[in-house]
Amino acid sequence: MANSWKRPKIKIIKTKSEWIWDIIGYSFYLGSFILLIYNWDRLPDKVPAHYNALGEVDRWGSKMELFILPIVGAFIAFMMQLFEKFPETHNYPERLNEENAKEFYLMSRKLVNQLKNICLIIFALILIESISIALGMGNGFGVWFLPIAILSALILIVLGIMKQKKIR
Repeated sequence: MANSWKRPKIKIIKTKSEWIWDIIGYSFYLGSFILLIYNWDRLPDKVPAHYNALGEVDRWGSKMELFILPIVGAFIAFMMQLFEKFPETHNYPERLNEENAKEFYLMSRKLVNQLKNICLIIFALILIESISIALGMGNGFGVWFLPIAILSALILIVLGIMKQKKIR
């Protein structure tokens, strides 16, 4: 059953946890975008455009560059939403079969949902901090932001792999 075209197509309703993750992720995303629009006229011409690994601003750019984060966030959300919709196309081990397909699909779809929303939250936090710094209210992320952002995604992936290994 390695060929994804031969895999069963199963309709699985969205779980409560997926709805909660979506509400949190999209709320962060929309909130940061609203914050950008609300503060647009107050923003200086030069705003933080890039951060180094220590969370310090290492490049300043046009305030138009702040729209890159919501645009990339929307693209990621759209693409990952598509991946959520078609879990039969995800990569699975050889032991996938008719009996365990629903469990594999649900586990994989939940992982994609969580990663999508973690990405939206991270992009929102970067946008919020960039706006805060530009308005003189913030001073950078600090050294812990990048490791926490990376670990949050890695932990989800490792937990997903561990759950997948338990499926028989």
